[in-house]
Amino acid sequence: MTSFPEAARVELANAQLRANLGKATTTIRAKRARVVDEVPDWEALREAGRAIKAETLSRLDGYLVEFEEALLAAGAHVHWARDAAEANAVVADVAQAHGVTEVVKMKSLTTDEIGLNDALAAQGIHALETDFAELILQLDGDWSSHILVPAIHRNRTEIRDLFARTIATGPLTDDPAELAEASRSYLREKFLDARMGVSGANFGVAETGTICIVESEGNGRMCTTLPPVLVTVLGIEKLVPTFADLEVFLQLLPRSSTGERMNPYTSLWTGVTDGDGPQELHVVLLDAGRTRVLRDEVGRQALQCIRCSACLNVCPVYTRTGGHAYGSVYPGPIGAILTPQLVGVENAKSLPYASTLCGACYEVCPVKIDIPTVLLHLRAEVVRRAGSPAERLVMRALAWIFAGRQRFAVAQRLGRVAQRSGIRIGPLRRWTKTRDLPPAPKESFREWWNRERA
Repeated sequence: MTSFPEAARVELANAQLRANLGKATTTIRAKRARVVDEVPDWEALREAGRAIKAETLSRLDGYLVEFEEALLAAGAHVHWARDAAEANAVVADVAQAHGVTEVVKMKSLTTDEIGLNDALAAQGIHALETDFAELILQLDGDWSSHILVPAIHRNRTEIRDLFARTIATGPLTDDPAELAEASRSYLREKFLDARMGVSGANFGVAETGTICIVESEGNGRMCTTLPPVLVTVLGIEKLVPTFADLEVFLQLLPRSSTGERMNPYTSLWTGVTDGDGPQELHVVLLDAGRTRVLRDEVGRQALQCIRCSACLNVCPVYTRTGGHAYGSVYPGPIGAILTPQLVGVENAKSLPYASTLCGACYEVCPVKIDIPTVLLHLRAEVVRRAGSPAERLVMRALAWIFAGRQRFAVAQRLGRVAQRSGIRIGPLRRWTKTRDLPPAPKESFREWWNRERA
């Protein structure tokens, strides 16, 4: 994974990207603020969402068993996947068992996380993205830069040019309605011919085995109702205990994500029903590092995330660098705490530092994830696990100096001498590339005090 500072430096040079991001995130923030202000008990809803998710994680083993039993009773097939390879193998095996060479797929961060499309392609199976933004990225060999709006870094002129050379059957303008119609015409036949659909899930209800997805376009409903075979992949953290708990999240999620009071499409299904919808349902319960995250009493908050993307839209870092700089399908503040825990902080050690710690992400999070606290926790983990020996040695030396008043006073005097002499210590040059090192004062407070009292 390319370090965040290196990737961000490249993205910051893209003026068009910053313009696209600025316009999109400003619009989304304004819409969210309006609909949140309409809810008199918004803070109580946030607390309810936090409490439900925290309680679920504290007893996740029991809820997972309950969910599996309910799914089996409703006629579904349940598969447990320890990692991406096992999850991908399940989906490929189901497709091959039915002789399927193309599946229609709705937007799913979880399947992006495990690289499902590439894994299926290696088995000769094409996964067609049907979400408008995901289709744009797939047609151009690009990848997502936002949790909710994957193509947020593209403007409509770029999309028109892309469609004109790929799926459009005639002249095309950059009018949004025309662009949507072009994708609709291309996808409709695919939906009708599909023999297998693949979905993620926003929520899974433990007591009933119900799966819930929310979306804005209707392509998800096409994927989950038209094909005779459906495979749903969901992370084990997506559960809620009871059907009634959905009431809280179906108020929190749309307002926090798209700035809507209610999602245009909210689909729920429980197992299979003869003559209605898919006649074969496979549910893949994915771990892929989540149980490791669960063991961390501070870091486990990241698993409460409901993928609304509100934290991205207010983040001063994300809104300038975009999502690609994070090197993960989970960008922004939530990605800065979730990705290092899923893949190991030693493999993404720059991400916990991709933040100003301003706290705006915590203020808008609908389930009150204390992202700044987790960032600081992970920074300490980075130093402990992946810090360089030289850095540890310097920090020990500084701790020894700061622990003694006389040693500290001597260090201050030496620092002033070095500053006046223009001496640049080698390691500090690298350290101060991304940090401000305040100049040493001409006189310390203690020295001033002693002089004035003399």
